[in-house]
Amino acid sequence: MGILSTLIVIPLTAALLIFLTARGDSEASRRKARVIALASSVITFVLSVRLWLDFDATSAAFQFVERFPWIAALNIDYYLGIDGISLFMVLLTTLLQPVCILSSWHAIEKRVPEFMIAFSVLEALVIGVFCALDAMLFYVFFEAVLIPMYLIIGIWGGQNRIYAAFKFFLYTLAGSVLFLVALLYLYFQFGTFEIPLLMERAPALPLEVQKLLWLGMFVAFAVKVPMWPVHTWLPDAHVQAPTAGSVILAGILLKMGGYGFLRFSLPMLPQASVDFAEMVYVLSVVAVIYTSLVALRQHDMKKLIAYSSVAHMGFVTLGLFAFNQQGVEGGIIQMISHGVVSGALFLCVGVVYDRLHTREIERYGGLVTIMPRYALLFMLFTMASVGLPATSGFVGEFLVLVGMFQVSEVYALLAATGMVLGAAYALWLYRRVVFGELTKSDLKHMQDLTLTEKLSFAPLVAIVVWMGVYPLPYFEAMGPSVKQLLAHIDQHTVQPFNEMAEATP
Repeated sequence: MGILSTLIVIPLTAALLIFLTARGDSEASRRKARVIALASSVITFVLSVRLWLDFDATSAAFQFVERFPWIAALNIDYYLGIDGISLFMVLLTTLLQPVCILSSWHAIEKRVPEFMIAFSVLEALVIGVFCALDAMLFYVFFEAVLIPMYLIIGIWGGQNRIYAAFKFFLYTLAGSVLFLVALLYLYFQFGTFEIPLLMERAPALPLEVQKLLWLGMFVAFAVKVPMWPVHTWLPDAHVQAPTAGSVILAGILLKMGGYGFLRFSLPMLPQASVDFAEMVYVLSVVAVIYTSLVALRQHDMKKLIAYSSVAHMGFVTLGLFAFNQQGVEGGIIQMISHGVVSGALFLCVGVVYDRLHTREIERYGGLVTIMPRYALLFMLFTMASVGLPATSGFVGEFLVLVGMFQVSEVYALLAATGMVLGAAYALWLYRRVVFGELTKSDLKHMQDLTLTEKLSFAPLVAIVVWMGVYPLPYFEAMGPSVKQLLAHIDQHTVQPFNEMAEATP
């Protein structure tokens, strides 16, 4: 069994082990479930780091490939492999999983074994999404992710968890139906679900067909990102989900939409992607500005961060459809950074929620007096969200703007206003929660960060600073894959996109 299959099997084995040995709701069963889930997540993360160390950063080819027949009658294979783009999506997944387990150590007290099973299965399925090189295998993983996430929201969520879980499930499932239709068309046209082969053959389709297929895929990926105006499921899901659910939702599940664009829309339907780029710019800029303004009006901390996620993912889609090295690499870096930073911000909300059991901004104030370590970490992640230099948030947003400026100065300027608005709502939130006088009596007895909480934040702090100060290793690994993607797009479009941009007055 190869290393990619091992990454999938370990969390599944942990889920099975918890199911067999940690039944019931006794304290012993809870502890056993937590220990097994944490141990498997740490082992999986260590293996994924080894994946990076053994990765050939000079090659754009898929590496660590595993393949054997799955459903031979339909020519569907169990086909796995990663390139410089999917490598970091896998690493992001395995990094956030132990963070989620630690953050749930004391926060989740009911049905703990079932909770850990759901998270372990979710990790395995998401890794499968980022490693699949068979389109139907990708689709199976892509849709199966909904099941454990639905359960996490619906069972361990807040008061309106059932409504939020149904809305999340229906939005994402409905969006994926057209994606399935597009995949079936490609299969009947070319007789294969193999993603590398479809990348080679699908660009030869007539433009009218490409556009229809692109729109079918776009709906699925836009809902997952989520892009405006199909983003309305996200705030409800975040508000009702437990803290760990919000971390994995913002940190990982939203990235599946951006990854879908990189793996399907851009390489398989390049001419349609170029033709629809203007529409993506408009939707992205609207998302950046509109949801930032909406975030300014929020009174619930989680809902504010949820709307900020839509705005930050707007930068991702802008970068991916800039069709140049800076824009695409900036979009990928932004996906990684947003996964870490948004996850950390939801953890920051979870810390105070576990103590006071409210997310209303007005209920806080003056926390720096009694929780200085918490205030320091909250400030770091707020600055990263704003895009302060020397943090991970700056690198991605800066490159996206540089890439977008080469395409359209107008869209780059409009997107830059979103950075100003982002600073406004993020700093407004931080000031209201952390600064000011400590006047509320129930706040005076709140405890600063516990050891478990410090361990949860530690890897996120390291990544935010490392990516902000020295992002070169990330660019070295993803660079060849991005260059190959852009060369492929230029080869299969009537006129290279950058020439079109230069010709536009």
